[in-house]
Amino acid sequence: MKIGEKHLTIPEVHDLLLKEQERRELTYEQKLVLQHCELLQRFDARTAQKIIAELEKIERVSGPLAHKVAELLPGHPDDVRAIFSKERFTLDEKTIQAILATTAKYAGAPSSALTE
Repeated sequence: MKIGEKHLTIPEVHDLLLKEQERRELTYEQKLVLQHCELLQRFDARTAQKIIAELEKIERVSGPLAHKVAELLPGHPDDVRAIFSKERFTLDEKTIQAILATTAKYAGAPSSALTE
């Protein structure tokens, strides 16, 4: 990551594009991204940040990986292993279960229930 770059979740990108749309007309690419965000968004930006903060407390889950896990919300150990497959380490079963426990709290709940 370069200086000044920041990882954003899908809900954060959605919010940024909506604000920008109020100011001016979006470009074709930005409209496509907004449409993509609307299809994939599972919760609001505040909830996404809560998930990322919880995930970053788990050993070996860095910022970029926490963002990826929060976007995908894996429900199976093999899904977690796939996310971490490019890393130079392998996760132990305890860490995988901690990640799954965190994502399970948010995976099935409607977004309105998560923000309360």
